Amino acid sequence: MSNNPESENRSDPISGELQDASSTATPLVRTPSTTLDRVSHKVVQPRSRPSFLVWAGLAVAATIAGWLIYAQPWVARVSERVVESVTPGPLSRILAVNGRIAAIHSVDVRSPVAGTLTHLMAEEGERVERGAILARLDDTPQQAVVRQAVAALDHGIVAQQQAQAALTRATALGVNIARSTQEDAQRSLEQAQRETGRLQALYDQAQYQLTRYRITAPMTGTILTRSVEPGQVIDLSTPLFTIADLSDLIVETDVDEVYATQIRPGMPALLRLAGETGNLAGTVYFVAPLVDAATGGLDVKIRFTEPRQVPVGLTVTANIIIDQQDAAISAPRSAIISNTTGSAVFLLDNGLARQTPVTVLDWPAERLLVSEGLNAGDQLIVDASGLSDAQRVKAVNP
Repeated sequence: MSNNPESENRSDPISGELQDASSTATPLVRTPSTTLDRVSHKVVQPRSRPSFLVWAGLAVAATIAGWLIYAQPWVARVSERVVESVTPGPLSRILAVNGRIAAIHSVDVRSPVAGTLTHLMAEEGERVERGAILARLDDTPQQAVVRQAVAALDHGIVAQQQAQAALTRATALGVNIARSTQEDAQRSLEQAQRETGRLQALYDQAQYQLTRYRITAPMTGTILTRSVEPGQVIDLSTPLFTIADLSDLIVETDVDEVYATQIRPGMPALLRLAGETGNLAGTVYFVAPLVDAATGGLDVKIRFTEPRQVPVGLTVTANIIIDQQDAAISAPRSAIISNTTGSAVFLLDNGLARQTPVTVLDWPAERLLVSEGLNAGDQLIVDASGLSDAQRVKAVNP
């Protein structure tokens, strides 16, 4: 065995192979690179997962697909609609309005003078005759004025009598007195007469003014309201009583100015009193010549065909008959549509809705008069909402 260390065979602790010491030897120094090249490293990658947005997109797509399969929008749907056959028949155009019972003749009683009420001689609901005393006011001040007028008139009468006596004496003396004296006596008498006349007028005025402290009925009728009590101080604007003739009652109402030109006296009307179910006949007898600019209403008065005794102010429903036709074509308001060219309806023709222009008379009613566009026997679709021309329609019973 050689003692030279370089001649010895050595084994590589890494590869396990024997290396000849005499050959070109690879350095036995271990370097990091050599170690890394020899060692195998396994890298573990994270597992890939679908994101939330992908799942959401898939869910939306599935929903849309399901709806398309169920709804099948590309398939035309059949709309079920009630259809009626157009048939001419009696038709009335009626204007329905509300009114109230009123008396043709009524008056609000007020005092012609201011003062204090001392006596009230009439009550609500009482029937009074024209000229009957309804109330009295305190006339003490006016009584004093009358007494002053009486005293002044008496003084004037005495002065007139004295002037008359002076003229009589002057006339009796004749030529024994100057002519001027007679003329003065005549002028004095004339002046006294004028003064007496003036005082008489003042007395008459005071006496007339005294009568105004008694409030009398201006007409025969029934007292509807009494608005004052004894002891109350009133003036010329204070309402005291309302008197009305209840033997002739009417219905007062007003109509919108849109229909003002179609209302005329003599038109028939059906009247229904509040709380009753029956209708009463009436006739329009007054149409105001002026439309109220503030409200746009036209005053209309309706008279009962047969007089009725009902409370004044009672609500009445009035149906004024504007027009009546024995054979007219009409259509439900729900069957009529309006567009830029006018009005139209839908007719059922071989399972399709056909839009047809019509001419209608618009009126506040459920059925409207159709003057052009419809003929007897046409199949009219009652409800035109949501329909389009040539849409498939199936007729059903109402």
